Amino acid sequence: MDLPEPTSRPLKSRTLDLVRGRIDMSHGGGGRAMAQLIDEVFRAAFDNPVLDRGDDQAQLDIGAGRLAFTTDSYVISPLFFPGGDIGSLAVHGTVNDLAMAGAVPKWLSSAFIVEEGFPLADLKRIADSMGAAARAVGMQVVTGDTKVVERGKGDGVFINTTGIGVVPAGVDIHARRARPGDRILVSGTIGDHGVAILSHRQGLAFETDLVSDSAPLHGVVAAMLAVAPDLHVLRDPTRGGVAATLNEIAQAAGVGIRLDERALPIRAQVRGACELLGLDPLNVANEGKLLAICSEADAERVLAAMRAHPFGREAAIIGSVVEDAQRFVSMDTVFGGRRMVDWLVGEQLPRIC
Repeated sequence: MDLPEPTSRPLKSRTLDLVRGRIDMSHGGGGRAMAQLIDEVFRAAFDNPVLDRGDDQAQLDIGAGRLAFTTDSYVISPLFFPGGDIGSLAVHGTVNDLAMAGAVPKWLSSAFIVEEGFPLADLKRIADSMGAAARAVGMQVVTGDTKVVERGKGDGVFINTTGIGVVPAGVDIHARRARPGDRILVSGTIGDHGVAILSHRQGLAFETDLVSDSAPLHGVVAAMLAVAPDLHVLRDPTRGGVAATLNEIAQAAGVGIRLDERALPIRAQVRGACELLGLDPLNVANEGKLLAICSEADAERVLAAMRAHPFGREAAIIGSVVEDAQRFVSMDTVFGGRRMVDWLVGEQLPRIC
């Protein structure tokens, strides 16, 4: 975050106006105004001993195990939505990418690109939310960066994160391990996040009481690994939804996947909104759900472990991995037929995460 070196004299002559103040170009210029912004907004929100060193990098003691390392960018619109905001979403999304390897999340970097004129009160609200979300999962925001772009050349705030976690010994989770006979599970209802975001988009005239499912999934994963250490695949179905994620797995593993439409957990509000907007719930984004693939022998134990966790209460077994040289994903429908579940074509839901 281009943290200033510690100094014995004050960095500022007065505090920022965090109620009515707005970002200007000096906040990205590397001088006193930028040091104030970092000190009063970001350092206050992310406070921890590693960050407080004020270095341009973080020095981390990983102990035993393998490192998991991920990066992502968050450009959601609107920035504040039912069930969360871009700050908490950035933490949850990064945690979940690590959790899909079975990793325990440890450290996070955060780079903010802020548009000139953005309200300081909103920036502080986002930073505070991000800091609270990180502390809730046991992560530290240990380094980062801040840039300010001219008015009209951004869209409020963009956030880039990098996350580091530690994978316990013996855990080996990746898409190529899906094999015929395996069972496919989902941790809960699908499409909640995408529909919650869409319901608050300007120009879309429908109402719903849905909130985003944004949540950290490392705890669910730990519970699953405790009863089935040989989980084969974990993925979080974000952009592109369940359909895109399952097609990625099928391609990577050289298998087919068959779903049971009757087993899919989909809320009535999501079905209704998708019918209204001409969308397929399988293509709609999620931010607090995971797909798991495990052996048939482990499936019921994994399902029970998921349902015992607050973020997996509506988990379900939704299909199986099958032999298929064409690597197709298909679904047995409620009408007794079968249809293809293909990749999303084009950009159906822009700025969803």
